[in-house]
Amino acid sequence: MSYYFSKTITASFEDAVARVTEALKKEGFGILTDIDVQATLKKKLNTEFRKYRILGACNPPFAYQALLAEDRIGTMLPCNVIVQEWPGSGVEVSAVDPVASMATVRNPQLGKIAAERCEQS
Repeated sequence: MSYYFSKTITASFEDAVARVTEALKKEGFGILTDIDVQATLKKKLNTEFRKYRILGACNPPFAYQALLAEDRIGTMLPCNVIVQEWPGSGVEVSAVDPVASMATVRNPQLGKIAAERCEQS
């Protein structure tokens, strides 16, 4: 079982980030964090890296259910979605597989919440 879903799209990097953000919004997710890995690595390590953003997405009703089922599940929240540019190949969008992620916790209630989320998408 893979721990993520991934798709390469034809779009500019900035357009891909905007499209992903809008698609998540339509599914009830908001972006809590937005980490520009390229800028961070440049600032902290003075190194070059491809365009790479980590979007911390949260769906409040599902997060609430997960927190009620497992009080330390916040260590795995928000759900990360990455957008990265592969020069010459397009922009790849990847997201954590909630079923695979919650399976590591070994709480059957979380598996049901994650599976429900996947069925709705």
